Amino acid sequence: MTVASRLHIQRVVLASSSSVYGATDGCPSRETDRPGPLSPYAVTKLAAEQLCLAHAARPDTTTSVIALRYFTVYGPRQRPDMLIHRVLTAALRQTPLHVFGNGLQQRDFTHVDDVVRATIAASHTPTANTVINIGAGCSTPISDVLDIAHRLTGRPVPVARAGARAGDVPATLADITRAGDLLGWKPEVSLADGMEQQLRYLKESG
Repeated sequence: MTVASRLHIQRVVLASSSSVYGATDGCPSRETDRPGPLSPYAVTKLAAEQLCLAHAARPDTTTSVIALRYFTVYGPRQRPDMLIHRVLTAALRQTPLHVFGNGLQQRDFTHVDDVVRATIAASHTPTANTVINIGAGCSTPISDVLDIAHRLTGRPVPVARAGARAGDVPATLADITRAGDLLGWKPEVSLADGMEQQLRYLKESG
């Protein structure tokens, strides 16, 4: 933020994460909810938000900030350690997918195309110095992700159970009201369509 101010950059869009909310009761997470990060990663994301917002609040800065709390982003070029990449690869190769914990976790999966649109919108909105959720606005169980992968590939996903991971929360779900109000944004890519797009990319890239 200091460098951005020195260069007279008007807007910084910070990539934050839904992980700042920590464990929830399954209800939609709102930006006004008290954060409860459960992992070092989540703590760093919350700290980055606070640092940027504190700097933007200084009277001598001309740089404003929008922190976008992304919810479980997926799509082409996704990191290979992320869930949907692992699910599709397991189905294609018929290799075991390690499912951590009880397998009942639910996630608000957000396609990368929707994330890009939201990020561009955040760079232009007149609203400044706030946080905004970016998610699909619906929570999908891992079992449904496996079913979609089975349907798309024509192959079942072999599953191997593994112990729960520290810091892993049972469910994420975004309240995306603020994104609609401030950015004029709403998600457009369904999970099934997004997974089909990611599957095509995996096949084409070998």
